[in-house]
Amino acid sequence: MFDRLESVEGRYEELNELLSDPEVVTDTKRLMKLTKEEAALRETVATYRRYKEVGQAISDTEEMLGEKLDNEMAEMAKEELSDLKKEKAEIEEAMKVLMLPKDENDDRNIIMEIRGAAGGDEAQLFAGDLFNMYQKYADAQGWKTEVLDANITEIGGYKEITLMVTGENVYSKLKYENGAHRVQRVPSTESQGRIHTSTATVVVMPEAEEVELHMPDQDIRTDIYHASGAGGQHVNKTASAVRLTHLPTGIAVAMQEERSQIRNREKAMKVLRARVYDHIRQAAQSEYDAERKSAIGTGDRSERIRTYNFPQSRVTDHRIGLTIQKLDQILSGKLDEIVDALILNDQTAKMEQLQHAE
Repeated sequence: MFDRLESVEGRYEELNELLSDPEVVTDTKRLMKLTKEEAALRETVATYRRYKEVGQAISDTEEMLGEKLDNEMAEMAKEELSDLKKEKAEIEEAMKVLMLPKDENDDRNIIMEIRGAAGGDEAQLFAGDLFNMYQKYADAQGWKTEVLDANITEIGGYKEITLMVTGENVYSKLKYENGAHRVQRVPSTESQGRIHTSTATVVVMPEAEEVELHMPDQDIRTDIYHASGAGGQHVNKTASAVRLTHLPTGIAVAMQEERSQIRNREKAMKVLRARVYDHIRQAAQSEYDAERKSAIGTGDRSERIRTYNFPQSRVTDHRIGLTIQKLDQILSGKLDEIVDALILNDQTAKMEQLQHAE
């Protein structure tokens, strides 16, 4: 591990030199790539440097204890040595986690799509509950959410809603939400008090930057049409709705949320770029696909990952067998307990894989 850490530190120093090179500064694409790499290594290098400082301090203190000291000084040195050794052990554990294989998308913003699935009106209401849950969680994290498109039902739920979440390390925390979410509760329209089971699906895609995913204009077909549905009188008077189709993959995105055709096109392009990037990164790497099926929350999107049981105020994440009796808190956006458990489980699995490989 320490050989790898020395190599990481060397690369970090090299990156800092490159980032001050005028040729790099004027090359936007390369500058962005190197800046992201430098940011990804920063915490690891800082932790490793602190580890070396603590190691030196331990050596100095042990050497001091080998000299003739009065009782008070000896006791102080022993206490300091104990604290330093404790810190060293903690840093070693932190470095093991930092040296785990990283998902290159962890620091990205995301496009999230939530859809009501099985269960009719109740599924669409539940899709709305999930949207509110993620929005409150994002607020608590200091992230920004923007609704890109929404298909609202008459009873207030969503057939589907697409949102963008921007902030620090968004994908690293929300990537585990991919999959089918199940709700068990008594619908307000149920006169017999029977519990119904419905599902909503969540798709989380890392945002793709224009400079890293080139989609030539000739690869994209644009269709302009009149918006329909809720939205006021303008929907039938102006041709503001936009449908973009990426011809090589057949992936299409329609957007009519805004009155402006230009704004709808901008939003549609963000979603299209994310979908194409997500499609390419899955299809191009069979090894990644294999990992995707086994990794928590990034596998089959039809997989049932979590159940929200209203009668028992219980939330169960089926992937890690975690059950929490705090349904109201979870739906109010307090997802940290679940997210932290999923991250820890993922890190533990990766640690075990590394140990077996060694």
